[in-house]
Amino acid sequence: MNTFGTLFRVATWGESHGSAVGCVVDGCPSNLALALVDVQAELDRRRPGQSSVTTPRAERDRVEILSGVFEGKTIGTPISMIVRNLDADSSKYAGFKDVVRPGQGDFSWRMKFGHVDWRGGGRSSARETVGRVAAGAVAKKLLARFRITSTAFSREIAGIRAEGGLTRDSIKLIDSTAVKTIDRARGRLMEKAILEAKNAGDSVGGIVEVVCSGVPAGLGEPVFGKLSSDLAAALMSIPGAKGVEIGAGFAIARMKGSQSNDQFTLKNGRVATKTNNCGGMLGGISNGMPIMARVAFKPTSSISKSQKTINLKTKAGVEIRVEGRHDPCIVPRAVPVVEAMTNLVMADHGLISGLIPRRL
Repeated sequence: MNTFGTLFRVATWGESHGSAVGCVVDGCPSNLALALVDVQAELDRRRPGQSSVTTPRAERDRVEILSGVFEGKTIGTPISMIVRNLDADSSKYAGFKDVVRPGQGDFSWRMKFGHVDWRGGGRSSARETVGRVAAGAVAKKLLARFRITSTAFSREIAGIRAEGGLTRDSIKLIDSTAVKTIDRARGRLMEKAILEAKNAGDSVGGIVEVVCSGVPAGLGEPVFGKLSSDLAAALMSIPGAKGVEIGAGFAIARMKGSQSNDQFTLKNGRVATKTNNCGGMLGGISNGMPIMARVAFKPTSSISKSQKTINLKTKAGVEIRVEGRHDPCIVPRAVPVVEAMTNLVMADHGLISGLIPRRL
């Protein structure tokens, strides 16, 4: 399944070492001002080679908008975007043609499809998220018209947890730190932990937190079209994601009802809650409070430490060392992807609810 969404639909396409990757966005309302820079700015945030804690693959990730935009505005037709792969090096993967790499999708993809692109992980590579981020940029621009904004950051890396929440000042810190976090001091420790793992031929994982503000009450459908379930599914579809928490998340299982329930109050004449353990959604429908979620990402599977596996052709056990250019931690570059998927869900539900009209 390569298509996501109900009314605001996105199809991503392309393989890691193919000629290009991209997306098609269908269902975006017409008359939305959209410039190349709006999309490029988001792609630059997930671009490889930004620092020593990311892969050195030197892709410029320059986007081209092929359709759906005329005279600087959307025209209601599919928006097709392409990013060409210019720095793919498939030579490092030739030795793995018949070998399944531990932690990767190699084995399961081969069992499902039989014939797969084994270069750089092919379609299962995180390179696929280029299309998600490009599409998310369109959703971000659309949601801004309705004062809905999503902000993601690295909450935890290698067990080192950033302190504090989102403020005007902490938001400014995110893209100025190599690990995209809100805590500069903890960010330096995160960076150190990533580099130590990298130098040891290993990798680390972490948690990305996202907060979506300005979402009105009433988004989401009962029973199987819940905003919470669609958001969880979207975030879990990101490569490397292994868990999603909404609001207080798993910690709520250790609370009593008197602690977990968000009590209602009036703030500036509108109904609000004193706490936000529910993460802005009750019964799967938004309640007007900020939407809050966290995504756990596993350590990068491609590591240069020796690992045991199987050669599918010879049926023999082998040891491999995965050389090449890989992120020692995918969390920093997952930050804009988490934002993008959150924005795509909110744009889709905005259209479903009627909050966003089909023509602006």
